[in-house]
Amino acid sequence: MRGGSNRLLTPPETAEFLAVKLSTLYSNWRVWGLKGYRVGKHLRFRQRDLENWIERQVINDRV
Repeated sequence: MRGGSNRLLTPPETAEFLAVKLSTLYSNWRVWGLKGYRVGKHLRFRQRDLENWIERQVINDRV
């Protein structure tokens, strides 16, 4: 999937974007399969990657 912003988000911005607590993000970002980037000693997340990850989280309502 392509598209979205190349903007790098800080962990607090990422948690807000995903509507989760910051502690939840830190505990689960690897488990969720999010791509993290190191910028110096800082962790960042690319907005485009987050948007693509959200698109893959579709729940089918088939019973």
